Amino acid sequence: MQWSSIRVFGTRDPGSNPGGAIRNLFKRTKIKTIMAKTKISKKLEKPVWLKYTQKEVEAIILKLAGKGLTSEKIGLTLRDQYGIPKTKIYDIKISKILKENNKFIEPTTVNLEAKLQKVIGHYKKNKQDKKAERSLIITKAKLKKRQDYAKKKKKA
Repeated sequence: MQWSSIRVFGTRDPGSNPGGAIRNLFKRTKIKTIMAKTKISKKLEKPVWLKYTQKEVEAIILKLAGKGLTSEKIGLTLRDQYGIPKTKIYDIKISKILKENNKFIEPTTVNLEAKLQKVIGHYKKNKQDKKAERSLIITKAKLKKRQDYAKKKKKA
């Protein structure tokens, strides 16, 4: 039997792609089965050095929301200033706490509005900037799309 007559996983000539069929076989079967077997669900545990309780963290979140921060900025502040790596340690979500207290601001909309203001300011100074003009149009469209989605979601 000649090597040229044997088809190995879509290659006509094993010499043209040396080891390719074996690598593909390994990729498709072995790795996936190994990964499926080794998945371990890790429950986050509170570190010993972390002294905040769940109620204190919720109070901090509401205080930061009062300053006008979005949920993503609150998470960064908790990490950087208070040393709280994740709120999942306490089995809470920042957005859920804010929604319960009616302080939730949609971060995507806020970010798009801030970007729109920056682009408008730049475009007013630089009318010849065609890229800024295009960016202005695209950002306005994204913001309108996001606001329409939020209205539709509120009604439902």
